[in-house]
Order: sequence, then C-alpha cells, then structure tokens
Amino acid sequence: MENSDVANRVRAIIVEQLGVDPARATDDASIVDDLGADSLEVAQIVMMIEDAFNIEISDDAADAVVTVGDAVYVVLASKTKR
Repeated sequence: MENSDVANRVRAIIVEQLGVDPARATDDASIVDDLGADSLEVAQIVMMIEDAFNIEISDDAADAVVTVGDAVYVVLASKTKR
C-alpha cells in the first residue's frame, strides 16, 4: 500500500468519525483543537485505524497522535516494523 493511500484512508476515517469537512483534515490539523474531537473520539479513531489497517497501536503511540499527520505516521511506522 502506497503512503498516499494510507494517508487518504486515515483522513477518511477521521472525517467520517468527526463529520468534518475533508478539506480541514490536513496533516498539520490538530484532531482535538482544529477538528473538535474529544478524548473518547480520539480513542475511537485510533481503534478504527487499528481495525482498518490490521495493526496494533501501543498506548504510547496513541497518546502521541495529536495531528492528522501523526495518525498517518503511526500507521506507516507500524507497517515498517513487520
């Protein structure tokens, strides 16, 4: 899977979960501050990403997911560990 495909799928999950305009889900957009997610929604997004990509995201990595780009990076990093 190409990096751009991963990024697009992660963005789609975030947009779907939060009901935000896809144009707002840029790499540097804060999931909480810019897109309005609460901590429960962030946890839900992490779980949806795990399911979509068949990966496990550690609690430390999940805590580091602040921006859309961070979420994409976590997926890409987990794929390189295999």
